[in-house]
Amino acid sequence: MNSAASIVECPRDAFQGLPRFIPTEVKLQHLLRIVEAGVREIDFGSFVSPAAVPQMADTEELLRLFRERIASQAPSPPAIRLIAVIANERGFDRALAARDASGGAAPAVGYPLSLSDTFQRNNTGKSIDESWPVVERLARRADETRMEFDVYLSMAFGNPYGEAWSVEQVAHAAARLALLGVRTILLADTVGRAEPNQLRATFDSVAARAGAGVKLGAHLHAAPDGWAGNVAAAYEAGCRRFDASLAGYGGCPFAQNELVGNIPTEGVVNYFERRGVSTGVSAASLSQAVASARSIFDTYGRK
Repeated sequence: MNSAASIVECPRDAFQGLPRFIPTEVKLQHLLRIVEAGVREIDFGSFVSPAAVPQMADTEELLRLFRERIASQAPSPPAIRLIAVIANERGFDRALAARDASGGAAPAVGYPLSLSDTFQRNNTGKSIDESWPVVERLARRADETRMEFDVYLSMAFGNPYGEAWSVEQVAHAAARLALLGVRTILLADTVGRAEPNQLRATFDSVAARAGAGVKLGAHLHAAPDGWAGNVAAAYEAGCRRFDASLAGYGGCPFAQNELVGNIPTEGVVNYFERRGVSTGVSAASLSQAVASARSIFDTYGRK
């Protein structure tokens, strides 16, 4: 192995289910520590209803403050790709408004499209059939407004509801997204069900159906000792983008009662370092950011 891999840090995914609201300034300082560690892509927030995800109610303010602090790092502020999750066109409107308010680049927006109808309803309030027209409109608007548009294929490796799943379902959905002009597709193991052979077969099939113009990524959830084989399988299948979370914190509060953690950023970086794969981040540089994540969970993760 020698091709580079990109790491996307996901504090949004890590923090969204915490019971106590994390002050905006605390979130800001955490984002800055992530940047100091060398990470250049951050899934930082979501433009969704505060009633649904109270922890993300300050996404606009956090975005504004973060941009101000990064811009102040003259003479060469780092180029950071920010990603915010949306669940509908209202979220897209908020992302555009955030761009207009600051005069800067809008964050990329990521839309979760599930392979499970139950989860799609839980997560977005719409069925899969109702969600496809939303994706089509979002893709068209993203092209018209030059907004980067990522799609997460949630429950891409099975679901906990007993609903049918197959590799062909995933590949068909990816091919349909590619036809709509979506150029970044993330296969999401929402509840930590994937295993290496299944994951490798799914990535191979999706890559073949979606085509060379589509960038594939892995958004994996796993128990603390269950992620390395899946990261290896995805990389061997050609995946070069990996979403991760410092200390492995996080999970989706709309999937099931028990949150399944994310794959740990420091572990993934160390894994690739040992194999000579460049990520642009060193495991040693992450220590302060890991400590920050642990402190936030210790303080705001208890009711």
